[in-house]
Amino acid sequence: MFIDTFEAKYPKATECLIKDREELLTFYDFPAQHWQSIRTSNPIESVFATIRHCTKRSKGCLSRDGMLHMMFKLEQCAEKSWRKLRGFAHLADVIQGVDFVNGIKPSNQDQAAA
Repeated sequence: MFIDTFEAKYPKATECLIKDREELLTFYDFPAQHWQSIRTSNPIESVFATIRHCTKRSKGCLSRDGMLHMMFKLEQCAEKSWRKLRGFAHLADVIQGVDFVNGIKPSNQDQAAA
């Protein structure tokens, strides 16, 4: 429906949507509780934000080993404030490859897992 409406006006964009449809909809194969974390987090950036902030101020003051030690300790302090993943109980299902449909685990897979 969207493709039909906008294909004439935006052919390249609709072609991209058609081509990458499966990848775009993979988001819904995860538990609904995980969606917010998938959408809003950049795990690599958030891990190193504190480290980057502190290392810019001490640039050139430490040896390589001293800098690595400081980065390690900063990361250890930063991890205390990290939020836990919502729907933590579903991680085992995700790792085992359980198929979620629109973020919900089908009831027939509940019985098969038991």
